[in-house]
Amino acid sequence: MKVKTSITLSEDLVAGLDALLGEFKNRSDAIEQAVRSFLERRAKAMREKRDLKILNARTGRLNEEAEEVLSYQADL
Repeated sequence: MKVKTSITLSEDLVAGLDALLGEFKNRSDAIEQAVRSFLERRAKAMREKRDLKILNARTGRLNEEAEEVLSYQADL
């Protein structure tokens, strides 16, 4: 389901949008795709930030495990 909304954009942004519509039927379709893309990138960035925080909180234990695994390797 689509919801009608109103936004205000600068003239140069609208002109650029109109110049590059190409495969899109209209401005609404182009803007919808742009917002979807933005939301996907933001969600991914937030997941990566959360994951990095988890990894950083556990670096000591992860490094100890890595050192233990490496200690089992035979000398060549």
